[in-house]
Amino acid sequence: MRFSFRRLEKEHALSILRWRYLPPYDFYNFDVDTIQEDLCYLTDPKNAFYEILNMHEDLEGYCSFGADGQVPGGDYCTEALDIGMGMRPDLVGRGHGKHYAQAVVRYGANQYSAQKCRVTIAEFNKRAQRVWQQVGFEQIEKFVKIGTEEEFVIMIYQA
Repeated sequence: MRFSFRRLEKEHALSILRWRYLPPYDFYNFDVDTIQEDLCYLTDPKNAFYEILNMHEDLEGYCSFGADGQVPGGDYCTEALDIGMGMRPDLVGRGHGKHYAQAVVRYGANQYSAQKCRVTIAEFNKRAQRVWQQVGFEQIEKFVKIGTEEEFVIMIYQA
């Protein structure tokens, strides 16, 4: 699987905002009441969102590098490139997550000269945790997001 990465453009950001995942993954759906705010956030270059395109230039996913990948309550003292990633809902659960994650890590490590990469994942999302483990990430922490009862795990990878 070959992918290309580009800064997230408005058209693709609007598509992503409309993506709908089935429970329990609906946790990752964007709120329809905050579309304009979310659009500004996703397309602001300082938030480092990229679209993941297949060889036909079709949108298959997106990723972010930096603070967007952090969740309040986690320990982010260790220097590492934080990664966030989402795949188009119709592509989820088909066994290809590892290919997307590998491509994102390669791109991020090269783009940002990162020695370590880190992901923060909702604790219930065992499927995503397995994907990142297949790429070589290891869990280093489990915590509760500040102001909620939601549990998350932090996984790290030595690039």
